[in-house]
Amino acid sequence: MIKKIKKYDLRSFFEKLKDAYRVVGPKIENSVVILSEIEFSDIPSGYRDQQGKGTYRISKSDNSNVFSFSNGPDSFKRFLQPPSAEIFSLQKGRKGFQVRHSTYSERPIAFLGIRACDISAMKLYDRIFLEGDVKDRNYQRLRNGSLIIALNCIYPGDNCFCSSMGTGPEVKDGFDISVTELIDFFLIESKTLKGEKALEGLPLEGVENNDIQEKNSRIQNCRMTMKKSIRAQELPSVIYRNLEHPRWAEIAKKDLECGNCTQVCPTCFCNSNYDYIEISSISKKHLEFSGARMRIWDSCFSKNFARVHGGNFRPSRRARYRQWMSHKLAYTFEQFGLTGCVGCGRCITWCPAGIDITEELEALYVR
Repeated sequence: MIKKIKKYDLRSFFEKLKDAYRVVGPKIENSVVILSEIEFSDIPSGYRDQQGKGTYRISKSDNSNVFSFSNGPDSFKRFLQPPSAEIFSLQKGRKGFQVRHSTYSERPIAFLGIRACDISAMKLYDRIFLEGDVKDRNYQRLRNGSLIIALNCIYPGDNCFCSSMGTGPEVKDGFDISVTELIDFFLIESKTLKGEKALEGLPLEGVENNDIQEKNSRIQNCRMTMKKSIRAQELPSVIYRNLEHPRWAEIAKKDLECGNCTQVCPTCFCNSNYDYIEISSISKKHLEFSGARMRIWDSCFSKNFARVHGGNFRPSRRARYRQWMSHKLAYTFEQFGLTGCVGCGRCITWCPAGIDITEELEALYVR
């Protein structure tokens, strides 16, 4: 079903969503567009961002578009796979161990304005956490309950290269509802029964041929004005041919090992587990304690991440950066059949050293 809705009726859609979901969408906080649980007035309508290598600025523009900004540092992963989460809790008393798997009773999430690049990243997360013999229970529950309202990009970010990766700017699948902003309307397409139900009762109008043409024209303009690109057709072979390239050592001289790129990347999923224990009583016959197993985001840039009994198999900064970039552009293809880089450009914007993954890949072609 493809319909359109007047821009001033977007509030009605938003209020309907709030009846059934926690609406997570864009808002400005500390001069940055983040994702958060929002009210309708939080949407930064008419704002534009300027991004560069290690730079981000946002300001009010004179256009009338609601979604005139590009991605900020946040993605869906902060909500479906939180930075810190309890996996299970345990208690030992006189009657032995009791283990309880952690569950969350929050209302399901409606993600408003998820871009095509992040939809591609979500497909990878689904493959990692939902397929195979062992599924992540909390991710599964949050993911299955969520409503994905995707946004076709009409403005590229300054560091975007999703067109090269085949992950955008047009949303083609993996959503419940897609939205394209036109001059006076939003073009709305529902892909699932869940999406159709969310649109029931709204003042939707029929679509004409010129509406479809305007949509295609705006998306194509976004694609053509993208400033960055990458030679994705030669991946992953270019990585494997250059594992000993001198460029890796040059990057290591600039890299700060801060892990910013892994925190903002929507496909990075490295994590570590630790046990938190509290002893409540000790006697000669009984030891009573309680605790929990926690999972936190980690990073392959951390020196301790590759530490095992007997040593560290990535002891150098050169090795750690090569691991990260190779995982994005090579290993993930073989592991999961999907790209580990979706071309969102966040790693370029939020790297304090201004390292640009598109430039570093290009440098591997030169000896």
